[in-house]
Amino acid sequence: MRLYGSDTSPYARRIRMFAHFHQFDLPYTCLDIFAQTDRETMVEHNPTRKIPFLTDGDLNIADSGLIMRYLTEQQQLPEMSWWQANQLVQIDACNDSLIELLLCHRSGFDTADDKLFFNLQYERIAALLAYLNEQCMKEAFLESSYLKISLYCLLDWILFRDLYNLQDFAALVAFHQVQEDLPGVAQTDPRHS
Repeated sequence: MRLYGSDTSPYARRIRMFAHFHQFDLPYTCLDIFAQTDRETMVEHNPTRKIPFLTDGDLNIADSGLIMRYLTEQQQLPEMSWWQANQLVQIDACNDSLIELLLCHRSGFDTADDKLFFNLQYERIAALLAYLNEQCMKEAFLESSYLKISLYCLLDWILFRDLYNLQDFAALVAFHQVQEDLPGVAQTDPRHS
C-alpha cells in the first residue's frame, strides 16, 4: 500500500495526518504533478489526474474521501456518522473553491475581477467558512479524528497560501490553534517541503 500526493496538498496532508493520528505505517511518495515523469505516474494510476491517490496491489483509489474510507476499513476504525460525513462535504467544497481560485490566479487571471465564476467561488467560501465556524466546536464534530484533521488542513493551507482572511471567524481561528498539537502536524507541514 502506498499513498501518492504533494507535500502542499491539503487533501494529501489529511491522509498522512490520519495515518499518524492512528499510528499506522502508510508509505508516501511526493509527486511534482507538473514534472513529466511524476505526471505520468499520476495519470497511470489515477485517470482523474488528481492527487492524492492510493495504490494497494492492483487497486488504485483516486480520492481522499475514498482513501479514508478504505484505510478506516483496513485498520478497523470507527466510521463517521452521516452528520460528520456531511461536515466533510462542506470542508471539501471550501477546499475545492480555494483550489480553483489558486489555479486561476496561477494561470494569470485576476480573481478579483467581477466575473461570475470568481464571484461564485468567493460566495461559497465565505458561506462555508461561516458555517464551519459554527460547527467546529460541536461535540459530534470533535469526536471525528478525520473531521478535525481535515478542517485543520484546510485552515492551515489557507494560512500557508494566504488565500483568505480568517479574522471574522473566531471559532475557526481558535480551532486551528487548539489543533496544532494533532499527531502528524509537524511531520506534514507544507512549509518544510
